[in-house]
Amino acid sequence: MNRVGRIAYLDCFSGVSGDMLLGALLDVGVTLEGMRAELAKIPLAGYSLEAKRVTKGGLAAQRAIVSVQEPQSPRTLADVKAVIAKSSLPSADRERGSAVFKRLAEAEATVHGETVETVHLHDVGAVDAMVDVMGTIAGLRLLGVEELYCSPLPSGAGWVQGSHGALPLPAPATLELLARAGAPIRGEAAGADEGELVTPTGAAIIAELARFQRPEMTLNRIGYGAGSRDLPDRPNVLRLWLGEGVSQGTRSMVLIETNIDDMTGEMLGYVLEKLLAQGAADAWLTPVQMKKNRPGVMLSVICGESEEEALASFILRETSTLGVRVRPVHRWEAEREVLEFESSLGPAAVKVKRLPDEPPRVAPEYEACKRLAEGNGLPLAEVYRIVQAEGEARLRRS
Repeated sequence: MNRVGRIAYLDCFSGVSGDMLLGALLDVGVTLEGMRAELAKIPLAGYSLEAKRVTKGGLAAQRAIVSVQEPQSPRTLADVKAVIAKSSLPSADRERGSAVFKRLAEAEATVHGETVETVHLHDVGAVDAMVDVMGTIAGLRLLGVEELYCSPLPSGAGWVQGSHGALPLPAPATLELLARAGAPIRGEAAGADEGELVTPTGAAIIAELARFQRPEMTLNRIGYGAGSRDLPDRPNVLRLWLGEGVSQGTRSMVLIETNIDDMTGEMLGYVLEKLLAQGAADAWLTPVQMKKNRPGVMLSVICGESEEEALASFILRETSTLGVRVRPVHRWEAEREVLEFESSLGPAAVKVKRLPDEPPRVAPEYEACKRLAEGNGLPLAEVYRIVQAEGEARLRRS
Protein backbone atom coordinates (compact mmCIF):
# COMPACT_ATOMS: atom_id res chain seq x y z
CA MET A 1 0.00 0.00 0.00
CA ASN A 2 1.17 3.53 -0.76
CA ARG A 3 1.53 5.75 2.31
CA VAL A 4 0.48 9.36 1.88
CA GLY A 5 1.62 11.09 5.07
CA ARG A 6 0.80 11.21 8.75
CA ILE A 7 -2.86 11.32 9.71
CA ALA A 8 -4.85 11.16 12.95
CA TYR A 9 -8.30 9.83 13.77
CA LEU A 10 -10.38 10.99 16.74
CA ASP A 11 -12.37 8.10 18.20
CA CYS A 12 -15.02 10.06 20.15
CA PHE A 13 -16.97 7.27 21.86
CA SER A 14 -17.27 9.47 24.98
CA GLY A 15 -17.40 12.80 23.18
CA VAL A 16 -14.82 15.52 22.73
CA SER A 17 -13.73 18.70 24.47
CA GLY A 18 -10.75 21.02 24.24
CA ASP A 19 -8.97 19.57 27.27
CA MET A 20 -9.56 16.00 26.05
CA LEU A 21 -7.92 16.93 22.75
CA LEU A 22 -4.92 18.41 24.55
CA GLY A 23 -4.65 15.33 26.77
CA ALA A 24 -4.76 12.94 23.81
CA LEU A 25 -2.04 14.89 22.01
CA LEU A 26 0.16 14.84 25.13
CA ASP A 27 -0.45 11.11 25.53
CA VAL A 28 0.39 10.25 21.93
CA GLY A 29 3.74 12.01 21.80
CA VAL A 30 3.66 15.80 22.24
CA THR A 31 5.73 16.76 25.29
CA LEU A 32 4.33 19.07 27.93
CA GLU A 33 7.40 21.29 27.53
CA GLY A 34 6.89 21.44 23.77
CA MET A 35 3.23 22.36 24.16
CA ARG A 36 4.05 25.07 26.72
CA ALA A 37 6.71 26.51 24.43
CA GLU A 38 4.23 26.84 21.56
CA LEU A 39 1.58 28.43 23.79
CA ALA A 40 4.16 30.86 25.16
CA LYS A 41 4.22 32.41 21.67
CA ILE A 42 0.70 33.77 22.31
CA PRO A 43 0.37 36.96 24.39
CA LEU A 44 -1.77 35.34 27.07
CA ALA A 45 -1.16 35.62 30.80
CA GLY A 46 -2.68 34.39 34.01
CA TYR A 47 -2.86 30.66 33.32
CA SER A 48 -0.87 27.47 33.71
CA LEU A 49 -0.94 24.16 31.80
CA GLU A 50 -0.28 20.90 33.64
CA ALA A 51 -0.69 17.22 32.76
CA LYS A 52 -1.71 14.43 35.10
CA ARG A 53 -1.76 10.67 34.55
CA VAL A 54 -5.21 9.32 35.47
CA THR A 55 -7.33 6.22 34.98
CA LYS A 56 -10.84 6.43 33.53
CA GLY A 57 -12.93 3.29 33.42
CA GLY A 58 -9.82 1.15 33.57
CA LEU A 59 -7.98 3.05 30.80
CA ALA A 60 -4.82 5.06 31.52
CA ALA A 61 -5.01 8.56 30.05
CA GLN A 62 -3.50 12.03 30.20
CA ARG A 63 -5.56 14.75 31.83
CA ALA A 64 -4.66 18.23 30.56
CA ILE A 65 -5.41 20.85 33.21
CA VAL A 66 -5.59 24.53 32.30
CA SER A 67 -5.76 26.65 35.46
CA VAL A 68 -6.72 30.32 35.19
CA GLN A 69 -5.49 32.49 38.05
CA GLU A 70 -7.96 35.37 37.67
CA PRO A 71 -11.41 35.98 36.11
CA GLN A 72 -11.42 36.86 32.43
CA SER A 73 -13.63 39.42 30.72
CA PRO A 74 -15.78 38.18 27.82
CA ARG A 75 -14.17 38.68 24.42
CA THR A 76 -15.61 39.40 20.99
CA LEU A 77 -14.35 37.62 17.89
CA ALA A 78 -12.26 40.70 17.02
CA ASP A 79 -10.62 40.57 20.47
CA VAL A 80 -9.73 36.90 20.09
CA LYS A 81 -8.39 37.32 16.55
CA ALA A 82 -6.26 40.27 17.71
CA VAL A 83 -4.61 38.11 20.38
CA ILE A 84 -3.92 35.35 17.86
CA ALA A 85 -2.57 37.83 15.29
CA LYS A 86 -0.03 39.15 17.82
CA SER A 87 1.37 35.66 18.44
CA SER A 88 4.59 34.37 16.88
CA LEU A 89 3.01 31.05 15.90
CA PRO A 90 3.28 30.01 12.22
CA SER A 91 0.83 31.80 9.94
CA ALA A 92 -1.01 28.54 9.20
CA ASP A 93 -1.67 28.07 12.93
CA ARG A 94 -2.94 31.63 13.27
CA GLU A 95 -5.29 31.21 10.30
CA ARG A 96 -6.68 27.92 11.58
CA GLY A 97 -7.16 29.29 15.08
CA SER A 98 -9.01 32.35 13.79
CA ALA A 99 -11.21 30.10 11.64
CA VAL A 100 -12.13 27.96 14.68
CA PHE A 101 -13.18 31.02 16.69
CA LYS A 102 -15.06 32.44 13.70
CA ARG A 103 -17.16 29.25 13.66
CA LEU A 104 -17.79 29.66 17.38
CA ALA A 105 -18.84 33.29 17.01
CA GLU A 106 -21.19 32.49 14.12
CA ALA A 107 -22.83 29.70 16.10
CA GLU A 108 -23.17 31.81 19.26
CA ALA A 109 -24.60 34.73 17.27
CA THR A 110 -27.17 32.50 15.59
CA VAL A 111 -28.49 30.85 18.75
CA HIS A 112 -28.56 34.08 20.80
CA GLY A 113 -29.95 36.33 18.06
CA GLU A 114 -26.90 38.61 17.85
CA THR A 115 -24.33 39.50 15.20
CA VAL A 116 -20.91 37.98 14.73
CA GLU A 117 -19.30 41.35 15.43
CA THR A 118 -21.09 42.05 18.72
CA VAL A 119 -21.63 38.62 20.28
CA HIS A 120 -19.48 37.99 23.33
CA LEU A 121 -17.92 34.55 23.42
CA HIS A 122 -18.20 34.24 27.22
CA ASP A 123 -16.41 31.08 28.38
CA VAL A 124 -15.46 30.24 24.80
CA GLY A 125 -13.40 33.39 24.49
CA ALA A 126 -11.66 32.90 27.80
CA VAL A 127 -8.02 32.00 28.25
CA ASP A 128 -8.61 28.29 28.80
CA ALA A 129 -10.56 27.99 25.53
CA MET A 130 -7.81 29.81 23.63
CA VAL A 131 -5.25 27.45 25.15
CA ASP A 132 -7.36 24.46 24.09
CA VAL A 133 -7.81 25.67 20.50
CA MET A 134 -4.30 26.93 19.82
CA GLY A 135 -2.69 24.09 21.79
CA THR A 136 -4.55 21.52 19.69
CA ILE A 137 -3.53 23.20 16.45
CA ALA A 138 0.10 23.47 17.55
CA GLY A 139 0.12 19.89 18.87
CA LEU A 140 -1.11 18.48 15.55
CA ARG A 141 1.66 20.41 13.80
CA LEU A 142 4.31 19.12 16.23
CA LEU A 143 3.18 15.56 15.46
CA GLY A 144 3.36 16.23 11.72
CA VAL A 145 -0.34 15.44 11.21
CA GLU A 146 -1.40 16.37 7.67
CA GLU A 147 -5.02 15.21 7.83
CA LEU A 148 -7.40 14.91 10.80
CA TYR A 149 -10.45 12.65 10.81
CA CYS A 150 -13.25 12.18 13.33
CA SER A 151 -15.82 9.53 14.27
CA PRO A 152 -19.56 10.09 14.76
CA LEU A 153 -20.34 11.93 17.99
CA PRO A 154 -22.55 11.05 20.97
CA SER A 155 -25.26 13.61 21.61
CA GLY A 156 -25.38 13.70 25.41
CA ALA A 157 -28.55 14.48 27.33
CA GLY A 158 -29.82 16.68 30.14
CA TRP A 159 -29.04 20.32 30.94
CA VAL A 160 -25.98 22.53 31.33
CA GLN A 161 -25.53 25.84 33.14
CA GLY A 162 -24.25 28.61 30.88
CA SER A 163 -23.95 32.38 31.05
CA HIS A 164 -27.57 32.60 29.84
CA GLY A 165 -28.85 30.12 32.44
CA ALA A 166 -29.84 26.46 32.07
CA LEU A 167 -29.62 25.18 28.50
CA PRO A 168 -30.60 21.81 27.00
CA LEU A 169 -27.95 19.40 25.79
CA PRO A 170 -26.38 19.30 23.34
CA ALA A 171 -25.74 22.97 24.08
CA PRO A 172 -27.36 25.18 21.40
CA ALA A 173 -24.03 26.51 20.12
CA THR A 174 -22.61 22.99 19.97
CA LEU A 175 -25.62 21.72 18.03
CA GLU A 176 -25.42 24.67 15.63
CA LEU A 177 -21.72 24.00 15.00
CA LEU A 178 -22.33 20.32 14.30
CA ALA A 179 -25.30 21.02 12.05
CA ARG A 180 -23.28 23.46 9.95
CA ALA A 181 -20.49 20.88 9.61
CA GLY A 182 -22.90 18.06 8.71
CA ALA A 183 -21.45 16.05 11.59
CA PRO A 184 -22.83 12.52 12.11
CA ILE A 185 -24.49 12.10 15.52
CA ARG A 186 -24.61 8.67 17.12
CA GLY A 187 -27.88 7.47 18.63
CA GLU A 188 -27.77 6.02 22.13
CA ALA A 189 -30.04 3.92 24.30
CA ALA A 190 -32.42 5.73 26.63
CA GLY A 191 -30.67 6.88 29.81
CA ALA A 192 -27.16 6.75 28.30
CA ASP A 193 -24.88 9.74 27.81
CA GLU A 194 -26.34 11.89 30.60
CA GLY A 195 -24.46 15.17 30.74
CA GLU A 196 -22.45 17.21 28.26
CA LEU A 197 -20.23 15.05 26.07
CA VAL A 198 -19.38 17.46 23.23
CA THR A 199 -18.45 21.00 24.27
CA PRO A 200 -18.69 24.08 22.02
CA THR A 201 -14.89 24.35 21.95
CA GLY A 202 -14.46 20.68 21.01
CA ALA A 203 -17.20 20.95 18.38
CA ALA A 204 -15.64 24.04 16.80
CA ILE A 205 -12.18 22.48 16.62
CA ILE A 206 -13.28 19.29 14.90
CA ALA A 207 -15.78 21.11 12.66
CA GLU A 208 -12.95 23.27 11.31
CA LEU A 209 -10.05 20.81 11.29
CA ALA A 210 -11.49 17.32 10.79
CA ARG A 211 -13.33 15.24 8.23
CA PHE A 212 -16.08 12.97 9.53
CA GLN A 213 -14.97 9.56 8.31
CA ARG A 214 -12.67 6.73 9.39
CA PRO A 215 -9.63 6.65 7.10
CA GLU A 216 -7.64 3.71 5.85
CA MET A 217 -4.39 3.93 7.75
CA THR A 218 -1.37 2.13 9.16
CA LEU A 219 -1.42 2.62 12.96
CA ASN A 220 1.69 3.81 14.82
CA ARG A 221 0.50 5.00 18.25
CA ILE A 222 -2.66 5.47 20.29
CA GLY A 223 -3.25 8.30 22.77
CA TYR A 224 -5.97 8.79 25.40
CA GLY A 225 -7.13 12.20 26.62
CA ALA A 226 -9.20 12.20 29.81
CA GLY A 227 -12.31 14.24 30.51
CA SER A 228 -13.00 15.72 33.92
CA ARG A 229 -16.01 13.54 34.82
CA ASP A 230 -16.39 9.82 35.47
CA LEU A 231 -19.10 8.23 33.33
CA PRO A 232 -21.09 5.25 34.63
CA ASP A 233 -21.28 3.37 31.33
CA ARG A 234 -17.88 3.94 29.66
CA PRO A 235 -14.38 5.40 30.09
CA ASN A 236 -14.57 9.16 29.74
CA VAL A 237 -11.66 9.48 27.32
CA LEU A 238 -10.99 10.62 23.79
CA ARG A 239 -8.93 8.09 21.83
CA LEU A 240 -6.55 9.43 19.19
CA TRP A 241 -5.21 7.07 16.51
CA LEU A 242 -1.94 8.24 14.96
CA GLY A 243 -0.49 6.67 11.84
CA GLU A 244 0.21 6.87 8.15
CA GLY A 245 -2.49 7.35 5.56
CA VAL A 246 -2.89 4.98 2.63
CA SER A 247 -3.36 6.20 -0.92
CA GLN A 248 -6.93 6.22 -2.14
CA GLY A 249 -5.71 5.56 -5.67
CA THR A 250 -4.55 1.94 -5.79
CA ARG A 251 -4.62 -0.88 -3.27
CA SER A 252 -2.67 -4.13 -3.35
CA MET A 253 -5.04 -7.10 -3.11
CA VAL A 254 -5.32 -10.79 -4.04
CA LEU A 255 -7.81 -12.65 -6.23
CA ILE A 256 -8.85 -16.11 -5.03
CA GLU A 257 -10.61 -18.38 -7.56
CA THR A 258 -11.88 -21.92 -7.86
CA ASN A 259 -14.23 -23.86 -10.19
CA ILE A 260 -17.19 -25.81 -8.75
CA ASP A 261 -19.71 -28.10 -10.50
CA ASP A 262 -21.32 -30.14 -7.72
CA MET A 263 -22.92 -27.70 -5.24
CA THR A 264 -26.47 -26.35 -5.05
CA GLY A 265 -27.37 -22.72 -5.52
CA GLU A 266 -28.40 -22.43 -1.87
CA MET A 267 -25.00 -23.62 -0.66
CA LEU A 268 -23.13 -21.31 -3.03
CA GLY A 269 -25.28 -18.36 -1.91
CA TYR A 270 -24.40 -19.15 1.71
CA VAL A 271 -20.69 -19.22 0.86
CA LEU A 272 -20.87 -15.80 -0.86
CA GLU A 273 -22.69 -14.29 2.09
CA LYS A 274 -20.15 -15.59 4.60
CA LEU A 275 -17.14 -14.53 2.50
CA LEU A 276 -18.39 -10.93 2.42
CA ALA A 277 -19.12 -11.01 6.14
CA GLN A 278 -15.57 -12.22 6.87
CA GLY A 279 -13.80 -9.37 5.12
CA ALA A 280 -13.86 -10.02 1.37
CA ALA A 281 -13.96 -6.77 -0.60
CA ASP A 282 -16.08 -8.54 -3.23
CA ALA A 283 -17.19 -12.05 -4.14
CA TRP A 284 -19.11 -13.34 -7.16
CA LEU A 285 -20.01 -16.38 -9.30
CA THR A 286 -19.42 -16.72 -13.05
CA PRO A 287 -20.97 -19.53 -15.18
CA VAL A 288 -18.29 -21.75 -16.77
CA GLN A 289 -18.21 -24.91 -18.89
CA MET A 290 -16.21 -27.65 -17.16
CA LYS A 291 -14.79 -31.00 -18.22
CA LYS A 292 -17.15 -33.69 -19.55
CA ASN A 293 -19.43 -30.81 -20.69
CA ARG A 294 -20.72 -30.19 -17.17
CA PRO A 295 -22.00 -26.68 -16.36
CA GLY A 296 -20.40 -25.12 -13.31
CA VAL A 297 -19.46 -21.82 -11.71
CA MET A 298 -16.20 -20.03 -10.99
CA LEU A 299 -16.13 -18.61 -7.45
CA SER A 300 -14.05 -15.41 -7.36
CA VAL A 301 -13.06 -13.50 -4.23
CA ILE A 302 -11.05 -10.29 -3.98
CA CYS A 303 -9.59 -9.36 -0.62
CA GLY A 304 -6.67 -7.70 1.14
CA GLU A 305 -3.41 -9.59 1.49
CA SER A 306 -3.97 -10.03 5.22
CA GLU A 307 -7.31 -11.82 4.64
CA GLU A 308 -6.00 -14.29 2.03
CA GLU A 309 -5.24 -17.23 4.32
CA ALA A 310 -8.49 -17.04 6.31
CA LEU A 311 -10.72 -16.75 3.24
CA ALA A 312 -8.89 -19.47 1.28
CA SER A 313 -9.25 -21.79 4.28
CA PHE A 314 -12.96 -20.97 4.50
CA ILE A 315 -13.48 -21.85 0.82
CA LEU A 316 -11.69 -25.18 1.25
CA ARG A 317 -13.80 -25.97 4.30
CA GLU A 318 -17.22 -24.84 3.06
CA THR A 319 -17.12 -25.91 -0.61
CA SER A 320 -16.40 -29.14 -2.50
CA THR A 321 -13.30 -27.75 -4.20
CA LEU A 322 -9.93 -29.49 -3.75
CA GLY A 323 -7.89 -26.33 -4.22
CA VAL A 324 -7.94 -22.61 -4.95
CA ARG A 325 -5.69 -20.46 -7.12
CA VAL A 326 -4.44 -17.07 -5.93
CA ARG A 327 -2.86 -14.20 -7.80
CA PRO A 328 -1.92 -10.65 -6.80
CA VAL A 329 -3.97 -7.80 -8.23
CA HIS A 330 -4.32 -4.12 -7.54
CA ARG A 331 -7.53 -2.14 -7.46
CA TRP A 332 -8.16 1.52 -8.16
CA GLU A 333 -10.47 2.89 -5.48
CA ALA A 334 -12.50 6.04 -5.15
CA GLU A 335 -12.66 7.74 -1.79
CA ARG A 336 -15.96 6.83 -0.21
CA GLU A 337 -17.97 7.30 2.96
CA VAL A 338 -21.43 6.55 4.32
CA LEU A 339 -23.49 9.61 5.27
CA GLU A 340 -26.27 8.94 7.77
CA PHE A 341 -28.92 11.63 8.19
CA GLU A 342 -32.52 12.24 9.18
CA SER A 343 -34.54 12.48 5.96
CA SER A 344 -38.12 13.68 5.60
CA LEU A 345 -39.14 10.00 5.70
CA GLY A 346 -36.99 8.97 8.66
CA PRO A 347 -33.40 7.79 9.29
CA ALA A 348 -31.61 7.37 5.94
CA ALA A 349 -28.12 6.67 4.63
CA VAL A 350 -26.31 7.26 1.34
CA LYS A 351 -22.94 6.23 -0.01
CA VAL A 352 -20.86 9.22 -1.07
CA LYS A 353 -18.30 8.61 -3.82
CA ARG A 354 -15.57 11.21 -4.26
CA LEU A 355 -13.14 11.63 -7.16
CA PRO A 356 -10.50 14.36 -7.52
CA ASP A 357 -11.81 17.56 -9.13
CA GLU A 358 -15.34 16.18 -9.43
CA PRO A 359 -18.49 16.79 -7.37
CA PRO A 360 -19.40 13.96 -4.97
CA ARG A 361 -21.84 11.32 -6.20
CA VAL A 362 -24.60 10.03 -3.95
CA ALA A 363 -26.15 6.55 -3.98
CA PRO A 364 -28.92 5.63 -1.48
CA GLU A 365 -28.31 2.61 0.76
CA TYR A 366 -30.73 -0.20 -0.10
CA GLU A 367 -31.48 -1.51 3.41
CA ALA A 368 -32.27 1.96 4.79
CA CYS A 369 -34.49 2.74 1.79
CA LYS A 370 -36.25 -0.61 2.13
CA ARG A 371 -37.14 0.19 5.75
CA LEU A 372 -38.39 3.64 4.78
CA ALA A 373 -40.50 2.24 1.91
CA GLU A 374 -42.13 -0.32 4.19
CA GLY A 375 -42.62 2.14 7.05
CA ASN A 376 -44.14 4.88 4.88
CA GLY A 377 -46.08 2.73 2.45
CA LEU A 378 -44.23 4.19 -0.56
CA PRO A 379 -42.74 2.54 -3.67
CA LEU A 380 -39.05 1.79 -3.23
CA ALA A 381 -38.19 3.80 -6.36
CA GLU A 382 -39.90 6.88 -4.88
CA VAL A 383 -37.96 6.48 -1.62
CA TYR A 384 -34.71 6.23 -3.60
CA ARG A 385 -35.54 9.47 -5.40
CA ILE A 386 -36.34 11.35 -2.17
CA VAL A 387 -33.31 10.06 -0.23
CA GLN A 388 -30.91 10.81 -3.08
CA ALA A 389 -32.21 14.37 -3.49
CA GLU A 390 -32.07 15.08 0.25
CA GLY A 391 -28.63 13.47 0.57
CA GLU A 392 -27.28 15.64 -2.24
CA ALA A 393 -28.82 18.75 -0.64
CA ARG A 394 -27.21 17.91 2.70
CA LEU A 395 -23.79 17.55 1.05
CA ARG A 396 -24.16 20.94 -0.63
CA ARG A 397 -24.87 22.58 2.75
CA SER A 398 -21.83 21.01 4.44
